[in-house]
Amino acid sequence: MQKTNAIREIERLKIPHDTVIYEYDEDDLSVEKIAADNKLKLSAIFKTLVCIGGDGEVIIALVGGNSQLCYKKLAKVANQKKINLVPMQNLLALTGYIRGGCSPLGMKKRFRVFIDIAAKSEEWIFVNAGRRGLLFGCAPDDLQKAAGATWAEIV
Repeated sequence: MQKTNAIREIERLKIPHDTVIYEYDEDDLSVEKIAADNKLKLSAIFKTLVCIGGDGEVIIALVGGNSQLCYKKLAKVANQKKINLVPMQNLLALTGYIRGGCSPLGMKKRFRVFIDIAAKSEEWIFVNAGRRGLLFGCAPDDLQKAAGATWAEIV
């Protein structure tokens, strides 16, 4: 397996983790397909959403595969007037990752990260590991510490 910045980071921190390699389907990027194909609970796969605040701050939100980000809730906890997703064409330059490959760890810069509190109810959560077709899973508290993330109700 080719190591990504996210995998290097989680290994450097000595966090117990598993990796899941899956076949990436360009025609179906859905978390539902990834969960079904890999026999993972949809609620345990967390999407990494790269957002931008009204003042231009890049903010990362992690929400379960069975949930939708509430932009108003994220804006409130991040002290922003508004929140939007970063345009797809800007992802690589900002994070070092492409759509379908964004991980909360190993980005070009350290951004504020918010994890939806639903993650606390899962034994392990899975997030993208820095490239399409690769996830890593670990305990929610370990990911929170590794990413310097804040727990928040954001769905």
